[in-house]
Amino acid sequence: MLDLPTDKKIIIFDGVCNLCNSAINYIIAHDNKDIFRFVALQSNLGQEILKHIGIDTHEIDSIILYLPTKAYYYKSEAALEIAKDLNGFLPMLSLFRVIPSALSNYIYDCIAKNRYRWYGKKESCMIPTPELQSKFLI
Repeated sequence: MLDLPTDKKIIIFDGVCNLCNSAINYIIAHDNKDIFRFVALQSNLGQEILKHIGIDTHEIDSIILYLPTKAYYYKSEAALEIAKDLNGFLPMLSLFRVIPSALSNYIYDCIAKNRYRWYGKKESCMIPTPELQSKFLI
């Protein structure tokens, strides 16, 4: 059994993707209620979580939002679920739920497929600053 905080929503993200890292930094800056914790997809814990919830990383190349003992979301659904908990205008993105998931996931997949080419890639996962260390699960 995984020892994860059950009162936090866990975002599993591509730790070497520049777009993903920018999104994580944005989420941290707008998570006024301290709802989220983060773990890199490439980490041992990230792989353990995915195995625990039954996600094959060869099939899904996506951000994953995991609510321990409750549910998980991926692709555009994960992005919309994350946005609704942030401050500012982002909760209004839930209006995009009227778009069929097949279409929103197609758009998501196009961006995900090209993210390294468009935004670049790091050699290794980011190392959080001491101030942000508590936000990341290891």
